[in-house]
Amino acid sequence: MAPGLVETVSRFTDTHTVDIKSSLKNKTPLSYIPGRNIVEKHDEAYEYEHLRPSFPDLKWPALEEAPYHDKGLLGDPSFKNLLSAASDVFDFNPKIGTEIHGVDLTNLTDAQKNDLARLIATRGVVFFRDQKNFDIDAQRQLGAYFGTLHSHATTACPQREGLTDVHVVYTGENSPDLRALFTPTFLWHSDVTYEVQPPSYTSLKVLTGPPRGGGGDTLWSSQYAAYDQLSPSMQKYLEGLTAIHSAELQAQGTRELGRPVRRDPVTTEHPLVRTNPVTGWKSLFFNPGFVTKIVGIPKTESDHIISFLNEIVATSPENHVRFQWNKDDVAFWDNRVTNHSASYGFAPHRRHAVRVCCQAERPYLDPNSKSQEDDLSEKYGIPKANKDGSGIVNYND
Repeated sequence: MAPGLVETVSRFTDTHTVDIKSSLKNKTPLSYIPGRNIVEKHDEAYEYEHLRPSFPDLKWPALEEAPYHDKGLLGDPSFKNLLSAASDVFDFNPKIGTEIHGVDLTNLTDAQKNDLARLIATRGVVFFRDQKNFDIDAQRQLGAYFGTLHSHATTACPQREGLTDVHVVYTGENSPDLRALFTPTFLWHSDVTYEVQPPSYTSLKVLTGPPRGGGGDTLWSSQYAAYDQLSPSMQKYLEGLTAIHSAELQAQGTRELGRPVRRDPVTTEHPLVRTNPVTGWKSLFFNPGFVTKIVGIPKTESDHIISFLNEIVATSPENHVRFQWNKDDVAFWDNRVTNHSASYGFAPHRRHAVRVCCQAERPYLDPNSKSQEDDLSEKYGIPKANKDGSGIVNYND
């Protein structure tokens, strides 16, 4: 039967007769205006008033190096503990992104938390829908299980006291659209990579957001896949380089807005290719938002390499996953092996979310580590990508 057709002859011996044609005739037509959604009204008794943004005028010392023991190393390779509670699990694409249903993040056992860390490190980002019970205290508790929580030097904290290690994302109904202030590649970033110990496991929960189709999606890009996209010669070249990650521009913008900078900005040198300690895979460690220079090469060369890597990160759709949020959805990602980007265009809807992340190890490169593509090819016989761009062009899709 063709999609959309309705059989009008009943196949059931039932004493009740249903006039399907009449039912369809009396059905209320759908109300639809292309590109327009009903705007949710928020009264004064807003449920998350205590999590609205504030900018406390505090002064913190420089971060000290903290011990880090990656919980993902304790996770089961089959993720059996985490998935024992799941009703469904699926990948968004082969490179990045997994969604799990049926798991309550508030009630995870330690074994399930370890599996979750291992899965995040493997898949880059993992999504959970409708986590109503996962309040800010539970979110911080789970984040602290993974490591020392990171407090951001410039961005908003919740109005409730004692939550300076929580980052608030808030765009109100009358907030300006800031797209004109950034290039699209600059919006791609990995959080606070200028720190000596940039974060690993990071969670974001959307408290209030645009309705379905109203915009406000977040995109993630796999740095495992970005590394694999490069030729062996380029991989080897980048493995010998380090990059400068700077907090100066972020601090400058904060001061110009009249807001406090709670910790002096830092500039840090990190390897341009790093190894993830859980998977043992190499990944690019490049951040369009914070990398300012590549060390040891001429500026012209540095600028061209930065531009090239910006393009790889931002314009490779097979490396991307895009997530359409609903209220109470949660994303967990590994900040070491992904970049992410917000998307604009959701005005006049309110978008309110809270983020928690923990400090990880100092970035390092193990020259004996493998790439994701090499490892999966050996394990499962997955063919490697052809990287010879000199062939005959005939693109069909």
